[in-house]
Amino acid sequence: MSALMAIAAVQAFSPRHTPALAATRLAVEKIHFNTLVQSKAALVAGGELGKLLYSKDQGKDWQSAALSQDRQALITQVVFASDGLRGLAVGHEGWILRTTDGGLSWTEVAFDEKNGEPLMSVANLQGQRWLAVGAFGRALQSQDDGQTWTPYTLPEGVEDKHMNRIVGAADGKDWLIVGERGLVLRSQDQGETWKQLPEFYNGSFYNALPLPNDGWLVYGMRGNAFVSRGDGQWQRAEIPAPVSFFGGTVLPDGKIMLVGQGSMVATSQDGGAHFTLSRLPGRATLMDIALNGQGLGWLASDAGLTPYSPAADAASAAAAPQGAASGPAGAKP
Repeated sequence: MSALMAIAAVQAFSPRHTPALAATRLAVEKIHFNTLVQSKAALVAGGELGKLLYSKDQGKDWQSAALSQDRQALITQVVFASDGLRGLAVGHEGWILRTTDGGLSWTEVAFDEKNGEPLMSVANLQGQRWLAVGAFGRALQSQDDGQTWTPYTLPEGVEDKHMNRIVGAADGKDWLIVGERGLVLRSQDQGETWKQLPEFYNGSFYNALPLPNDGWLVYGMRGNAFVSRGDGQWQRAEIPAPVSFFGGTVLPDGKIMLVGQGSMVATSQDGGAHFTLSRLPGRATLMDIALNGQGLGWLASDAGLTPYSPAADAASAAAAPQGAASGPAGAKP
């Protein structure tokens, strides 16, 4: 018996080979994402619970970015300056994070848990000047490349309105801010001054796209989109169903794509005058799209990150859904 116990003790304490742990994988298909953008270093996505991820191989593998503070507040938008390395992420509770390495790591520069309203959008207007806008007319500006922030005053009449997106044209001079109740602000001097445009729609705009020849497309609630050809006049675009759209892009060949509720994609080949609809698999709310020059890329939605290809879109034409549309993710009532 003593011999058996001795042998058992030796076996129990003898060294053993430990099998390698299985490689971990981020379940990007289960995370709500609002924003997706290509930096010089990686493809970067942001969304629920303060998630900021990046992929260096065009979406094959995703990693969590390093954060100086993890507030778990909803990220609403990520934007990079023209160099592709300096960038900002904004979100709820007035949260602002800054990166200088293309989104691989982020440093908190602002957060107000008690009094901070959601910030919905941010833009690099020129050089080191940034502007962030959000709920209830809140606007902040930075003159030192996003390191410190001060309140910014926009024209009268926007104090109680949610501003959903700030978008700039390729020349860097022409900018729009769009929001609820038909709000459209325009600056033609690199964001130094802003003018509220006469109302041409009384519903919410969620986003905008600059078009060639000084044109603009603004779009949002229930399939409402309007095109301006640079003459100051706005014409309603034809979208065959009341689908709300939240993100979009213009391809090198001029094709316009909008993504929105119900996994719907709207495309226009005539500069935004007319759109056709198709539905991708699933019933997600598509929030953003990032494509390369060949039209391949990724979609961000409340059902995670999913790859996109024109072939898949062409094969998924479907009847448009009916019913009212919801507001953009992250907006307070």
